[in-house]
Amino acid sequence: MAAYVIADIKIQDSGPYEEYRKRVPATIEKFGGRYLARGGAVEVMEGDWQPSRVVILEFPDMDALRRWYHSEEYRNGVIQLRQSASEGSIIAVEGL
Repeated sequence: MAAYVIADIKIQDSGPYEEYRKRVPATIEKFGGRYLARGGAVEVMEGDWQPSRVVILEFPDMDALRRWYHSEEYRNGVIQLRQSASEGSIIAVEGL
């Protein structure tokens, strides 16, 4: 069953975040992941959620998603770039 990362990210420092954007795709692809949405326009249809930058990733399954998130490739320098340059919320969810 496919698994998805859904993130709402507020960029605070564009320099390090841009470096993160350059480095993270290779880590995602290595674990079979791909981008479905990456910072496009957002329109709130219901509710009061006002997301900043929405990113949606798809992985083959939850195991692949977890292996990516906890991988040496992602944890060794890449995640720190995002965390130092932004704040936000990230969830993992199984889907169809």
